[in-house]
Amino acid sequence: MTESVNTQQQTQFNILLIGDDCHDIYTYGFVNRISPEAPVPVFEPHYTIHKDGMAGNVCKNLEALGCTVKFLHGKPSEKNRLIDARTKQQLLRMDKDAKCDPITFATAIPPVYDAIVISDYNKGTVTYELIEELVREVNVPIFVDTKKTDLTRLAGCYVKINALEKSRATSLPDPEYLIVTHGGDGAEWNGWVYAAEIVGDVTDVCGAGDTFLAALVFKFLNSGRMPDAVKFANKAA
Repeated sequence: MTESVNTQQQTQFNILLIGDDCHDIYTYGFVNRISPEAPVPVFEPHYTIHKDGMAGNVCKNLEALGCTVKFLHGKPSEKNRLIDARTKQQLLRMDKDAKCDPITFATAIPPVYDAIVISDYNKGTVTYELIEELVREVNVPIFVDTKKTDLTRLAGCYVKINALEKSRATSLPDPEYLIVTHGGDGAEWNGWVYAAEIVGDVTDVCGAGDTFLAALVFKFLNSGRMPDAVKFANKAA
């Protein structure tokens, strides 16, 4: 998170998080020569950092904001990024995607939650049917970050997607339930555009969308106002 938050003065929320988990591996190193075997750079690893990715990153951000989180997820995927240690620029990403069995409604409920957050990277953990059943049966705000395309099936949820995902969608929810992020250009909701704050040079945006989602949920539960939530999420991401 880029903004320190005094969670002692905030209400502690009980969140159900459902989504695709991932192990993020960042291998930092140097490229000092080209391979004699082919015209490709030779990467020399120097050190490695392990982080929680996808919904795991959402979980960490919600917990950092003082929330209590029950996290339901499937088998983790793995992403290994090779990063230039001098510039911090990503050179290559190697993915090992896990195909997961879907989470069922009976697994997710009960107990009682203040909100349900779904971080859906389309690995199989989250189905349309699960989201639709949650909307029918659970009377709390539901926030969905998804790579699915038929978004009218998510009616009743607050849907957060990025600009690329919006361009690929075959249907969209009502504008008051749709939040679209535009990276350094901020985010839009219900016809309004909220600018992002200038934070200096950015060399790695990995996980910014997960941070945005967690901050959006937290601030909305605190304020009840989506404009306040979007502004706070922009600042955090």
